[in-house]
Amino acid sequence: MIYDFVIIGGGIVGISTARQLQNLFPHKQIMVLEKEPCPAMHQTGHNSGVIHAGVYYQPGSLKADFCKRGAIETISFCKEHDLPYQQCGKLLVATNRLEHERMAALEARCIKNGIEVRRLSGEELREREPAVSGIGALFVSATGITDYPKITEKMAALLIQGGGTMCFDAEVKAIHEHSDSIDILLEHHTVKSRFVIACGGLMADRLARMMHIDIDFCIIPFRGEYYQLPAKYNHTFRHLIYPIPDPELPFLGVHLTRMIDGSVTVGPNAVLGWKREGYGCLNLNLKDSFDMLAFPGFWKVMGNNLLSGMRELKDSIHKSGYLERVQKYCPSLAKSDLLPYPAGIRAQAVKKDGSLVHDFLFAESPRSLHVCNAPSPAATSAMPIADYLCRKVVDTFEL
Repeated sequence: MIYDFVIIGGGIVGISTARQLQNLFPHKQIMVLEKEPCPAMHQTGHNSGVIHAGVYYQPGSLKADFCKRGAIETISFCKEHDLPYQQCGKLLVATNRLEHERMAALEARCIKNGIEVRRLSGEELREREPAVSGIGALFVSATGITDYPKITEKMAALLIQGGGTMCFDAEVKAIHEHSDSIDILLEHHTVKSRFVIACGGLMADRLARMMHIDIDFCIIPFRGEYYQLPAKYNHTFRHLIYPIPDPELPFLGVHLTRMIDGSVTVGPNAVLGWKREGYGCLNLNLKDSFDMLAFPGFWKVMGNNLLSGMRELKDSIHKSGYLERVQKYCPSLAKSDLLPYPAGIRAQAVKKDGSLVHDFLFAESPRSLHVCNAPSPAATSAMPIADYLCRKVVDTFEL
């Protein structure tokens, strides 16, 4: 049998893409290949569950557009299928004069991106969040929380109900593209398809190279380490609490996140990972490490961010340093309040010149499309990413 479409990757981006292809082409044969035993095992299942509004992203970028549309579509999907979500809003808290000055740039970016934002005084902040300390804040009401694995599972169920196929424990070993089809080699058999869409996340660069696509980036894994607060804090915070980010640093900083189950997490930091799928305490994979060390962009990005990287590593080892970041805006928390919680991995594309790829990135061959860079807010943006890919298929390829 030859499939019309094979999607590689069973995270929310891959399954959303398969589902939208099915809606466009209900009579086509569609399969999703996932190397794990169930969907949403990696970035989809190891994130904070935030429905992002699109505060930070460059106006006119794909991230800014997809995130804003994706937040609306995610909430609509949750409503339609009775899935959990809350639109609790986000507070970006300034704790000193410099951060208060940076608020203006963030506020302007929100306005350019068409996101409703309200500036709060220190007193208004305390009225909303008595446990949070700051001299001012930005309130973004559109931000919410949800359960992305449940959304992904529902999409997979709809795909199967519509006649699609999910194939688990199906790690791709090689891909051979021909003029009229593509052979996807698995452990024990080969899948044939007329077209492939690769949504490989942490393996995005390797899938592209399997098809001899000329790419100038490597996926560098960054561990995002979290803690969870004791249950006594479950009703302490009404909103998501974020710091004002330093524009010179690549990541947003440690924040307090209300989870959809009622708990509160603290994090993430951003520590270099030595294993692409390393969620435990001690993680090392020789192939992942060698590929990273052999890539010239790795040394450049490490050199460009040496001081911040050393600080991240120090605070990863010493909980007191991690705590200091949170105490800037929530001084009542103590070290004993930081309880263990699973880490996540950010699949960050880095170019050969050492620059981080900040926007979503795509590549293609005659019979394939590849999602090459889709870190946060990819879960929020999954449906618009899928729409982009489907439009690309319709506009570019004869089916």
